[in-house]
Amino acid sequence: MTVENVELKCREIRKLIFTQAYAAGGAHMGAAFSVTDILGTLYFGGVLKYQPDKPWWDERDRLILSKGHAGVALYAALALAGYFDIGYLRTFCQPGSSLGGHPKIHEVPGVEASTGALGHGLSFGIGIAYASKADKKQNHTYVILGDGECQEGSIWEGALSAPTLELDNLTVIVDHNKLQAMDALETIVHMKPFAEKWKAFGWNVVEIDGHNYDEIREALLIREQGKPTVVIANTIKGKGVSFMENVPIWHYRMPNEEELPVLFHDLGFTQEEQRELLLNK
Repeated sequence: MTVENVELKCREIRKLIFTQAYAAGGAHMGAAFSVTDILGTLYFGGVLKYQPDKPWWDERDRLILSKGHAGVALYAALALAGYFDIGYLRTFCQPGSSLGGHPKIHEVPGVEASTGALGHGLSFGIGIAYASKADKKQNHTYVILGDGECQEGSIWEGALSAPTLELDNLTVIVDHNKLQAMDALETIVHMKPFAEKWKAFGWNVVEIDGHNYDEIREALLIREQGKPTVVIANTIKGKGVSFMENVPIWHYRMPNEEELPVLFHDLGFTQEEQRELLLNK
């Protein structure tokens, strides 16, 4: 798929993120918009091996969204990829829906791990990658981490283990938007020098613009024999909505009536799409 087509898919993902948040009355939109271009490239840029009609296909690649609070972005990508009907996204966080605030395995097709309790996704991914290697499978495991999540000690235990196990079938992507919850990353816990830490632990480290589709795809296809790869994707929290970008309060807040028209404009909602969204609230 061309860069232009991936970009179009990512625009749709951002619209669907807001559609879910609006229907439910809330979601972690800032974190979801931040990781959108990474997810879009994985699913629509010729990176992930998957079959939507066979979600447990044995040869599939595995993707674990460890920063599970951005689940609305994953749900949108899965729906666009054909795992379930796009209309089902409107049930997000509604009674009886399988689309909860955090993704759950066995409840949503295409979800490989229940996440949201931060710091666990890397360990899941290491276990999956190690089992795949032991079984001589040719699939690849991807794990998406938040940079704030990387303050968890369990992340660094995993970071020590993966190179020891020579997991060259594992790629970690850090959504490095430099914000967490309600403040800047470095204000909470100092993480610099970030890339050097991973290098010191024995990882192949690639640093990219996390909103450049060519850079994302190229980085996600890198393999170094005997080493896991970590892609540090420099991103913007709230990417795509002007008043949300790099503003910590949009970790969860919903736009008010004055901000809503700006969001519709920035995300490219048509007048018809706006009316449909407002009518189906």
